[in-house]
Amino acid sequence: MGCAHGKCCNRDSSTSDEDAGHHQRGIRPYKNKDGLTQRSLELVQVPSHNFTLQYSSLTQHGYYPDTTDRENQDSFCIKTQIQGNPYVHFFGVFDGHGQYGAQCSNFVKDKLVEILSSDPTLLDDPLKAYNSAFLATNSELRDSEIDDALSGTTAITVLVVGDTLYVANVGDSRAVIAVKDGDRILAEDLSVDQTPFRKDEYDRVKLFGARVLSVDQVEGLKDPDIQHWGDEESHGGDPPRLWVPNGMYPGTAFTRSVGDSTAEKIGVIAVPEISIVRLTPSHLFFVVASDGVFEFLSSQTVVNMATAYKDPSDACTAIAGDSYKRWLELENRTDDITIIIVQIKGLSNSGVGTTDSEVHSRPCQTGGSMNQSAAIVPPLMHQRPLESDVG
Repeated sequence: MGCAHGKCCNRDSSTSDEDAGHHQRGIRPYKNKDGLTQRSLELVQVPSHNFTLQYSSLTQHGYYPDTTDRENQDSFCIKTQIQGNPYVHFFGVFDGHGQYGAQCSNFVKDKLVEILSSDPTLLDDPLKAYNSAFLATNSELRDSEIDDALSGTTAITVLVVGDTLYVANVGDSRAVIAVKDGDRILAEDLSVDQTPFRKDEYDRVKLFGARVLSVDQVEGLKDPDIQHWGDEESHGGDPPRLWVPNGMYPGTAFTRSVGDSTAEKIGVIAVPEISIVRLTPSHLFFVVASDGVFEFLSSQTVVNMATAYKDPSDACTAIAGDSYKRWLELENRTDDITIIIVQIKGLSNSGVGTTDSEVHSRPCQTGGSMNQSAAIVPPLMHQRPLESDVG
């Protein structure tokens, strides 16, 4: 979701976990190769815990019939061995928006990892380093030649430090991890979309003076005093957006981003929410993707599809193809689509069930059961449970 005149927010509420079944039966989804960039399968070792990360990525330029020369505003960054350390690896997806969204996205994907890589406190205090890196990146974008008044980018990033994932999120892109539970493989969200649908985010931006209204409310078609929009999955067609007190801008459907200096005045901040996961052998792979993927596919559907492929390159192609197809079935355009899939291979039982006490995390309710390995630590706001779409 982006600005009022950018990305739309329709969602297919009929999407179910069974929708991925045809992929498991070997039927290839629709694929569009125009504007597609894909990295081949790559491997990196994590020698501290004797396991391997096997990963691939793909970015697909969106189809915009009215602006065929529009740039792909998504970007991604994969950097292994941060600070020369074989135990530390970075994966991030950045979804730009606004007139200069592509420039913002590319600036942030380079600058964020650069700042993290140069922070001597990264391994001693990853939470502090992550938070500082986002704020410093936002400041440097503000000071750059890029006009970020009405442009910016979301950022969903995963920092692997040994057997621990630090997931920092700003915006409405998403990270999901696949967890083996008996004979099932469940999707657990590692991030929570930051939109006005969330009461905590709604309350926060209201304190900054934001008006929160859907487009229909702004145009007088619906009562602006009704401040309830249902849930994001079933009522995303005309979502609540943020507007300055006396103007018809910026109309952002997210409550956090990097950039967007105008929206920052009404509470759209670059402070990340950070979740922490201690990996165990039950964790099979994680997915980092823009909302071009998750607009019409649930987290569980994406995990189901990725599970059907041994090679993450094939999984990326299948998921991007199905996302693209669903966009064209439900809209006359598609969003840019970017996805990284990272498989976790050979992790032993050492450290199972433990939580890194140094980060002072607490267990959160996830998917109906208490998951001792996952916590969310959102700076400047109350902790809230991770939400899991396990169907």
